[in-house]
Amino acid sequence: MLATMLAITPGTPLADVKDGPHPFHGQHIDWEPCLDQDELAEIGPTEGDPDWQARLECGSVTVPVDHGDPEGEVLELALIRQPAQGASRGSLVFDFGGPGISGTDTFLAGALPLGRGVRENFDLVSFDPRGVGDSGGFTCRGHADLDALLARIRGIDPHDLPERALEKLERVAHAFTTGCVDAVGEDFLFNMGTVNVARDLDLVRDALGDERLDYVGYSYGTSIGALYAEMYPERSGALVLDGAVSIDDDLITDTVEQTAGLQTSWEAFVAYCLDSAPECPFTGMDSASEELATLLDGLDTEPLRVDGRDLDRYALLDLLRGSLHTEQLWPGAALLLAGLADDERDGFVTDYLSSLRGDDADAPPGADEAAHIAVRCADHPRPTDIGDYLQGAREAEAASPLFGGTEVWRMLPCATWPDTEATPTGISAPMAPPILVVGTLGDPATPYRWARELTEQLGSATLLTYEGGGHTAYGAGRACVDNAVEIYLLGGGLPGEDTTCPSVL
Repeated sequence: MLATMLAITPGTPLADVKDGPHPFHGQHIDWEPCLDQDELAEIGPTEGDPDWQARLECGSVTVPVDHGDPEGEVLELALIRQPAQGASRGSLVFDFGGPGISGTDTFLAGALPLGRGVRENFDLVSFDPRGVGDSGGFTCRGHADLDALLARIRGIDPHDLPERALEKLERVAHAFTTGCVDAVGEDFLFNMGTVNVARDLDLVRDALGDERLDYVGYSYGTSIGALYAEMYPERSGALVLDGAVSIDDDLITDTVEQTAGLQTSWEAFVAYCLDSAPECPFTGMDSASEELATLLDGLDTEPLRVDGRDLDRYALLDLLRGSLHTEQLWPGAALLLAGLADDERDGFVTDYLSSLRGDDADAPPGADEAAHIAVRCADHPRPTDIGDYLQGAREAEAASPLFGGTEVWRMLPCATWPDTEATPTGISAPMAPPILVVGTLGDPATPYRWARELTEQLGSATLLTYEGGGHTAYGAGRACVDNAVEIYLLGGGLPGEDTTCPSVL
């Protein structure tokens, strides 16, 4: 059984409130420095732009939890701004995806690698969407139990899972759902879907003083942007949707296709390794997965010690998966695997692994996961029978034996998730101005065909294709992509139909 979705036809209005303008329009944002002098001194200069953090300004906008009940509970959305370095023509708003990624944390982490024209002409703005970070972020009791159970069954073929394991999965996933309800309540979860993030975004646009929204959405942020174009075409400006997600698929189909995309990215990495990497441990495309399995078996026998923690096969797989998301890390990943194949256990191998692991100790455990699952459960039709998730895990395992069906099981809390607002489908935004969709052939998280599908679905969209790998393409040192996107943002028009940019590797 699937949760209900709301099909919309072109031009169907999705009202914020029952009648009249939104009562939350007309807000004034009180901007103030995000960091004081002591904090700036501790951080030090930012690579690429030493004064980036010193110029950052923070503020907030008030939104109703339920846009249909503006007199009810409210939420403060955290905003962050990097003022234009020239005469500002308005704001360029960024969402970095997830769902569950904090825009304020992303800005605070360092300068965005954008072209001079964009930095001079736009106030760069981001925000924490509802339920994320400083905008009511939350954790769910039971997340640690769910993670632990998924770790225990990882590597077990879904066909071989015993009945008692399935029963425990159901119990633990339901406990996670109950923990989320206890943390924020059913009313908050009811309104966590992207349809309400789009409504929030229009209040942000209004508070910024912009007649139209200029926007860059990465990954899940493409869903926000596409829905905004559908709901508010007359308020839409330049919209860049980079790394398109599937809007209409059910939850399991969506996750299985993501796993297949991850496999495609792995194969693209192997091709790069064999053709271009200075060192590569693989002897051919067909043998690469088996040769990687041999390296992983060695870690099971003797885990690596990195920063005081053991690194086993699955920890390495997770780091490799993360490297697939960033094409610039592919040369280092190839050298790492070559070193492991040569049985190196110190020097570059451990230093590189340490840099990949980073330090996420400041992040509340489970916070990203709570928002991620809450939005996914709200946005997609969700089966309620564990048998559907079992079948999905089997399909994911078949699509990628290397990475398996873990991500399908991670969505199991959605089987008992409380009701959410109906999510619009059939989005086409026929009245919106020209939209630019960017797709990457080897994207490990949002398969390229989703970019093609979204381009076809949106009546005014043009597709720009990056022929390399990594998750999303704009603002990552790919001059061809960056130039095409920034010409569009600055009013120079869309690239030609079927424009492609070659891989930088």
